[in-house]
Amino acid sequence: MEIGVYSFGEIAPNPHSGQIISSKQRLEEIIEAAKIADEAGLDVFGVGEHHRLDYAVSAPAIILSAISQVTNRIKLTSATTVLNTVDPVRLFEDFATLDLLSNGRAEIIAGRGAFIEPFLLFGCDLGKYDELFEENIELFLKLNACEKITWSGQYRSALHNAEISPRPYKKNIPLWIGVGGNPNSAARAGRLGTGLAIVILEGDPARFKPIVEVYRETAYNAGFSPQDLKVAVTGHVYISDTSQQARDEFYPYHLNYWGNPNQPSNGNIHLSREDFEKVTGPETALFVGSSQEVIEKILRQHELFGHQRFLAQMDIGGMPFKEVAKNIERLATEVAPVVRRETKK
Repeated sequence: MEIGVYSFGEIAPNPHSGQIISSKQRLEEIIEAAKIADEAGLDVFGVGEHHRLDYAVSAPAIILSAISQVTNRIKLTSATTVLNTVDPVRLFEDFATLDLLSNGRAEIIAGRGAFIEPFLLFGCDLGKYDELFEENIELFLKLNACEKITWSGQYRSALHNAEISPRPYKKNIPLWIGVGGNPNSAARAGRLGTGLAIVILEGDPARFKPIVEVYRETAYNAGFSPQDLKVAVTGHVYISDTSQQARDEFYPYHLNYWGNPNQPSNGNIHLSREDFEKVTGPETALFVGSSQEVIEKILRQHELFGHQRFLAQMDIGGMPFKEVAKNIERLATEVAPVVRRETKK
C-alpha cells in the first residue's frame, strides 16, 4: 500500500497561543513537510485547493511544482482540484508541466468542491454543479489521451483540431475522483475508469464499503479490468507515544478544526471531550492514538476496502509545524513499514 500525507494549507489560530501564521509561512511549511515526507520514504504528497483567506493554497500546481524541485521520488497530487470551476485545458497543461518538472510524479484528485467561492470567483453557475463536473472530467480524459483534439460541449468553447501542449512525462496523468459518501460519484468514477479517493473523517468506516462496491461493480460493467482500478482512503491522523497522550494532545486541534464556523462540517460538530473520546474509539475512522493503534485502523480499513493508498491529513486546527513534522516522521518510520508488510501478504 502507498502511504502519504496531504494538506489544505488551512490558516487557523494556534489553540494554545492564539497565534496565526502568514500565508507565506504556511506555504513554506507545506514545502518543508513535503521534503520531510520524501526523505522519510513516504509515497505521496498532496495539496488541496481552496479560494478563501483562511486557506493558503489556491494554486496546487504551482505549489507542487515548487515541491518537485526539492524532492526526488514522492508522487505529487492535488487533493483536491475543484474540477467544475476550472478550465480542463488549463488544468491539463498545468499538471503536464508539473509532470515534466517532476519526472513523471504528477497526479490529480478531482472533486466537486465543498465551498461556493470558486463558483463566484470564476463565473460558474452553482446551479450546474453536477453538469459542469461531468463535462469537465470527460473533456479532461480526452485531453489526457490525445495530443490533438476536436471537441464541443455545453459550457465551454469548442476545440477544433487543438494542439494540447505540453504532453506529460508519462503517457498520461493519473486521475482520481474524490468522494465523501455519494454513491453516484463512486459510480461516475467506475464508469470513467478513474481512481476513487474516499474522504472518511469520522464514524464507522464500514459504512463506506457499499461505496467501494458500487465503484468496482460499475467499472466492471463498463469494461475496466480490476487490476486497473485504484482506491485511496484519506483521514485525519495524529500519532503519539500512547493512546491517551495522543488524545490529550490532539483534542484542542480537533476542537479548533470542527469548531470553525467557516468549516463545512454538515452539522457533525463534536466539541465535548466525551464525544471526542467516542469518535477516536477503535471502530472509528479518526486515526488518533499510538502508532500501533493507527496501524490497526489502517489494516481494518484495508480488510473492508482492499485499497491501494492511504493519505493522512495532519496539519489541522492550528497545529504547530514541529508537531506536524514529528507526525510525518512517525507515520513514515513506525506505521508505513508495518502496513506495507502486512498488506503485501
